[in-house]
Amino acid sequence: MNDNNSTILPSSQNANQVMWNTNTTSKVLENKTIVYQSEVMGSLMKMIDRVAPSTANILVLGESGTGKELIARSIHDRSNRKNKAFVAINCGALRETLLESELFGHEKGSFTGAYTRKIGLAEAANGGTLFLDEIGELDPAIQAKLLRFIQEGEIYRVGGKDPIKVDIRLICATNRELDQEVIKGNFREDLFYRINTIVVSAPPLRRRKEDIPALINHFLNNSQHAYLNRGRSVNEEAMKALVRYDWPGNIRELQNVCERLQILSDGHMIMLNDIPENIRNGEAEKDVIEYDPGMTLHDLEKRYILKALAHFGGNKTQAANNLGITIKTLYNKLHEYGEFEKFAVHTKPMK
Repeated sequence: MNDNNSTILPSSQNANQVMWNTNTTSKVLENKTIVYQSEVMGSLMKMIDRVAPSTANILVLGESGTGKELIARSIHDRSNRKNKAFVAINCGALRETLLESELFGHEKGSFTGAYTRKIGLAEAANGGTLFLDEIGELDPAIQAKLLRFIQEGEIYRVGGKDPIKVDIRLICATNRELDQEVIKGNFREDLFYRINTIVVSAPPLRRRKEDIPALINHFLNNSQHAYLNRGRSVNEEAMKALVRYDWPGNIRELQNVCERLQILSDGHMIMLNDIPENIRNGEAEKDVIEYDPGMTLHDLEKRYILKALAHFGGNKTQAANNLGITIKTLYNKLHEYGEFEKFAVHTKPMK
């Protein structure tokens, strides 16, 4: 290619990510392991093993900080595309115009500052996996272009006239209730059905507390601060406080706290007084309900599930995650209770 038609790769941060994923090393795999002991995560890993060999588009649902990108990476690493690139982009972190250029690339002279052709992340992921995080934040104009990309398997660079064939496995993630965004008109219905062929739910940390000790051990022994050789273990009292806390920021918050403890710890052992006060004083789980001889188990289950839905404003994904069940199980329960229509998603028929 001559100098007048030179091409640049995606921005340095994303380009490094492409290189990082393409040249996976044993050290990276060790640091990017999904650490778990809980039954709910065991079920999730079985789900990952089932869906990874397929080419179906996958939607990963879960609260912020639950490890949705790590789940996407695990699917990629177990797929036939594992030796190709895994490319991730946060759709909520870039403005519309910049996001389009990052995702699809641009031609030289297509806009002010476009001094050379740029390869987009979708093109860079050719043969591999493209992970779109915070898909619910996409601007409607980008939604339309993404839909065409999914349907036709080709992209147009910004300012380009010729289609470019791209073969990728698409995995999207969101912490939003996308079906509700469809009803509100914020998300295209046709795109919604294209990206959620298979839905995988990432449970919040409060629903997998038995994993907390193993996660803490992993973070303390694999963090960039491990060289300090302090704060490498946690005493019983401190561990009980850490497990009792509900971790609204999920795994991301836990990792942050572990790094802080390791840096500030005076010795090898982390003690209760080393734990941040808000975590140390966290309330223990309360009894949900007292026994009522006049209430059957069926009635209790129905009441509790409906209370969970009410607590989360009808958000079925959050309710299911909090209850420790799948969306499918929640839907089946609502059918059983005769409450399905109350929480069903009613969308306009596609024209």
